[in-house]
Amino acid sequence: MHKLDHYKYPYILLVGDLTDALKLHDMGIKVMFGEVDRPETYRAARVDKAALIAATGTDVVNTNIAFTAREMSATVPIATTASFSDSVDILQLAGSSHVIQLAEMLGQSLARRISGVDARTHVIGQFGDLLIAEATAAGTPLVGKTLAQCNVREHAGVSIIGVWKRGSFETATAETKIDSHSVLVLAGSQEQLSNYDELFCIYHVSGAPVIIVGGGRVGRAAARALEEREVDYRIIDPSPDRIRGDKYILGSAADRATLERAGINEAPAIVITPHEDDTNIYLTIYCRRLRPDIQIVSRATRERNVATLHRAGADFVLSYASMGATAIFNFLRRTDVLMVTEGLHVAETEVPAGLAGKTLAEAAIPRETQCTVVALRTAEGLQINPEPTTELTKGADIILICTPEGEERFIKRYGPGEIIRKPISATQPVD
Repeated sequence: MHKLDHYKYPYILLVGDLTDALKLHDMGIKVMFGEVDRPETYRAARVDKAALIAATGTDVVNTNIAFTAREMSATVPIATTASFSDSVDILQLAGSSHVIQLAEMLGQSLARRISGVDARTHVIGQFGDLLIAEATAAGTPLVGKTLAQCNVREHAGVSIIGVWKRGSFETATAETKIDSHSVLVLAGSQEQLSNYDELFCIYHVSGAPVIIVGGGRVGRAAARALEEREVDYRIIDPSPDRIRGDKYILGSAADRATLERAGINEAPAIVITPHEDDTNIYLTIYCRRLRPDIQIVSRATRERNVATLHRAGADFVLSYASMGATAIFNFLRRTDVLMVTEGLHVAETEVPAGLAGKTLAEAAIPRETQCTVVALRTAEGLQINPEPTTELTKGADIILICTPEGEERFIKRYGPGEIIRKPISATQPVD
């Protein structure tokens, strides 16, 4: 709802309990009272005129919503979330146009954030031929240098567009200094990333297993993603029912002996996946104290706890709420915003009228908005890492990487609705 408000989309929240409806109304939320399993509710809501129905409850409730709403309209798009893979077919048969498996998405995204196993690039997103990747700087000759001194673009052709330092993203400037905690955010073609790997693949190699805390749906999805990268792992879980082989360790991650059995003293990274944010904050603080140098990637169920997890010591945090909201919003707009991590995404926009005819240097988009231009899409194709002298032409598209604050500045400066305006093709990367 916050995202819909931000982009000026009217919405209605259907609520079946009158007390809850009144409470939500008093909070400023646009509410309609009506049972979600009654056809009359959707007729009164004018479902045939709706841009989208989004159902985010349990798989069973979502199936009922999709089936009931589909009876009222054969054409309205319906997006539903699914907790279990077995529910996907059932939800589609019930009438869902798009089924979002958030646990699978989140697990894969958490695994993609692990860059502590080596200094190679790890692709975290893809827009056609443009790849967004990350690489850890620890153990490489880059540590202690500024970006201007690194000359990475000259040697590999790839651009460093930003630097993560313990959960804080800094837009790249010539004066940005790299330290042992820095994770570089890179943009380039496959060839350019391969050039980078040739320069730095010999550094910071670790064969120790990554630790995954939690053997639920998210943890298992993360493990599958690591297997695809041929990265070893160990899963810690306190429930005997979830122990499924020699890579699983029965016990509590709050117990030091259990962590030591999993390899905490040598592990390059730890992924914290439980759905209780309090537990994740507790474990993040504990693991950061035990291993100040380990990479910590954590899940957040509630968006408000993201900042707390960063303060607790997490390098990266991905929230269930933001990932789900982005997936639903992408389906609504028939476009793709690539959520790099919590608080950073990649989007495509048409060149604003006020910038047409200017070069990238003259436009000064990073200085004016804190958004970084990583590519241009013209009639001739995609131009990755364009030079500062490149002219912005009317009808072309800019691909930007930006924080929410940077996006807000871009919208205020060039008008609402410019960002994420045109359909683009974004695919999930394969490392």
